[in-house]
Amino acid sequence: MNKTPSLDLSTFSRRRFVQGLAAGGVIATLPSLSYAGSQPASSQHGTPPVLSGRVIDLVVAETPVNFTGVIRIATTINGSIPAPTLRLREGDEVTIRVTNRLPVATSIHWHGIILPYQMDGVPGISFKGIAPGETFTYQFKLQQSGTYWYHSHSGFQEMSGMYGALIIEPRNGERIKADRDLVVQLSDWTDEDPMHVFSKLKMQSDIYNFNQPTFFDFTSDVSKMGLQAALEKRQMWNQMRMKPTDLTDLSAATLTFLMNGVAPAGKWTGLFKQGERVRLRFINASSNSFFDVRIPGLKLTVVQADGQNIEPVTVDEFRFGAGETYDVLVEPENDVYTLFAQSMDRSGYALGTLAVRQGLSAPVPALDPVEWLTMTDMMGAMNHSGMEGMEDMKGMAGMGGMKGMDHSQHGDMAMDHSMHGEQNPLAKPSKTVNHARTEYGPSVDARVDMPRTNLDDPGIGLRKNGRRVLTLADLKSIDGVLNDHRPPSTELELHLTGNMERYSWSFDGLEFGKSTPVSLRHNERVRIILQNDTMMTHPMHLHGMWSDLETDQGELRVRRHTIPVQPAQRISFLTTPHDLGRWAWHCHLLFHMDAGMFREVVVS
Repeated sequence: MNKTPSLDLSTFSRRRFVQGLAAGGVIATLPSLSYAGSQPASSQHGTPPVLSGRVIDLVVAETPVNFTGVIRIATTINGSIPAPTLRLREGDEVTIRVTNRLPVATSIHWHGIILPYQMDGVPGISFKGIAPGETFTYQFKLQQSGTYWYHSHSGFQEMSGMYGALIIEPRNGERIKADRDLVVQLSDWTDEDPMHVFSKLKMQSDIYNFNQPTFFDFTSDVSKMGLQAALEKRQMWNQMRMKPTDLTDLSAATLTFLMNGVAPAGKWTGLFKQGERVRLRFINASSNSFFDVRIPGLKLTVVQADGQNIEPVTVDEFRFGAGETYDVLVEPENDVYTLFAQSMDRSGYALGTLAVRQGLSAPVPALDPVEWLTMTDMMGAMNHSGMEGMEDMKGMAGMGGMKGMDHSQHGDMAMDHSMHGEQNPLAKPSKTVNHARTEYGPSVDARVDMPRTNLDDPGIGLRKNGRRVLTLADLKSIDGVLNDHRPPSTELELHLTGNMERYSWSFDGLEFGKSTPVSLRHNERVRIILQNDTMMTHPMHLHGMWSDLETDQGELRVRRHTIPVQPAQRISFLTTPHDLGRWAWHCHLLFHMDAGMFREVVVS
């Protein structure tokens, strides 16, 4: 059921303001202000510099910015947001010297890059971090090609501007043929201190939710369902301690969504010539946002996922979470198109233009209606049919409320396998090697007894919207990408857990700091099962090794470095840890990671 936001003057004011400044961004010179350690911008509006070669120097510093009419201090690399685009070559040994001019420690993580663990850039796991005034030298050989990115792994520096594109050219020539190559980085900016934002979420987890159910929604329910059913529906959501529109933690109430560092009012423009085939390298470099991306009037042919070649699939729209990348081919026929990337909660959007020259503009679509979470998002597969029974939550009042989700007696997960054959890797195993038994307690406020295992759900807000939307089921690596076909010798199951009242996120009910490292054996083929017991989607990123996603029938499909796990979903992937050492594994929503959904992985 579609819902519209409640009428609130501050909401409307913010929605006008969230467009930002047409010429907002890094402030190149500001004689009246002086910031210790700040350095001038080295990029033009929306076009970060491109650095290439085998030796690169990067400087991390504080830089004044103005995206919304308010001057704030950002964390930049070489003075630009986004950071410089690094264009490197597969097979090269690269040396990247990072100098820290911040008053605090910093780091750079090379997201999705296979390298020695000492070069992975996670303070406290792979190295001690880069202290103020120090220079750290990263050295590693590039063993892959494709679209990747890099960002800070220290504090909330990534959220304040410290991210950039990392493009690795194939050593033996590009198999994806295009006349034009454009990087499109999506991100989110807040004028607030990120630590203050995080503290407010700890006190009230839905403080940035625009789309709270209103008295008018209740009276509408009464007229359609009757008083008793409407009251039961409200009681059910109260028991859940979560709002039915609480799809993301942050919204345009605090975020301005950027495309290549440009606010919507600025309309970043990517140029092409008539008749060209254009490759768009989409990177979700946001701290806490999912984006739904489309170009009205243009079909999108997806040719890479997370830097890995896939069999081309043509869609109208795709969703991706923080950390994910998609490479898309388009063949424009008109002179101008709008690049439209709306946030999952429909509170705002990032905006750009694809045009034959500067100054052109195309119509901007309206934000899609807000949708409420469904029974599938709450409970999973009601009859193991995946997408059946997805009527909105009103129907639950007549079903006796929350029978599928138990908040009190947390026993073992129960799952009916009657619809699945013996080959189903997601069937509940009677004995699982290395299985960390799911914990319950104050850090867990819900569990899913009937998880869904289908990969063909585009997600809340994208179902049956009249457009062809990409799903995980559409992704299939081309021959040669999935190069380890051994059956797994070990299986590991972990549950993604949380407590919205406490704003606590975890694996198996244990926040990082309370958990022990996950141990994997060197070169062993491992099956990892993740079950999402929460009602938010988590983009899960495992450092140092690939995640080879498989179907619930055990068919290997696609190689990823970041896999989004939807609410009440149970997914499976295989991995082979080729590199010894200590690695990070976490949700790539920055606040979820910081609130505890983080584990150390030790390969020995």
